[in-house]
Amino acid sequence: MAQLKCLVIDDEPLAQDLIENYLKNFSFIKLIAKCDNALIALEWIRKQKIDLIFLDVSMPFISGIDFIRTLQNPPAIILTTAHKEFAVESYELNVLDYLLKPISFERFSKAVNKLLDGRLYTPAGRGITGPSGSPLSGGEGSAGIASLPQGDHIFVKSNSKFFRVNFSEITYVEGMKDYLKIHTPDYTLVTHQTMNELEKLLPARLFIRVHRSYLVAIAQIRAIYGNSIELGKVTIPIGVNYKEAVMGLIGRK
Repeated sequence: MAQLKCLVIDDEPLAQDLIENYLKNFSFIKLIAKCDNALIALEWIRKQKIDLIFLDVSMPFISGIDFIRTLQNPPAIILTTAHKEFAVESYELNVLDYLLKPISFERFSKAVNKLLDGRLYTPAGRGITGPSGSPLSGGEGSAGIASLPQGDHIFVKSNSKFFRVNFSEITYVEGMKDYLKIHTPDYTLVTHQTMNELEKLLPARLFIRVHRSYLVAIAQIRAIYGNSIELGKVTIPIGVNYKEAVMGLIGRK
């Protein structure tokens, strides 16, 4: 499985070390180098393809903002800075995220998880593809779901790492034999688990099984008609064995 190649660019050694330690929790990312300034980073970028950069804004020689402007085909970039005033300018440059120092692991993890946004399951890779097409989650046996829900969320295991998924984020779950695709508005996770196992973990007041291969969030249902359920732009079939339970949502059988 290919890893995402990453650079850390920051003139503060402690900031470099913090990001390096955080990255040890994400096995799908490989730290290639820690750079004191953007000029050193350019040498690495010329040597090989880089998928992700953690970039400080205030640095010698050239700022992080100006450095981004020099890149013709920039990789995914997460800005790290102690200054809030660069936020608007950074988003105009389509950075992945903007982290204010001191950076907590929870906030760091949320930024890294944005790499999954819009990346869908690919059968060949049995996982989620990253910015350069590399699979982020492993194959059979490498993923699953934590055995117990934690109040308002579950932890979904993917590629030897557990992702926190809030119940409120889930739109629907799609089953594919021994794998599940957990759909949210912002990302899709693929995990090695059965629908029956997940159904036992999700609160019945929030989710309903509507088909052998589909489980939906009740709050996301926009319309029920015939043998279908509308979830925004997505239409989910209603299985024969689940029709009575679905119609019970609107007081009909």
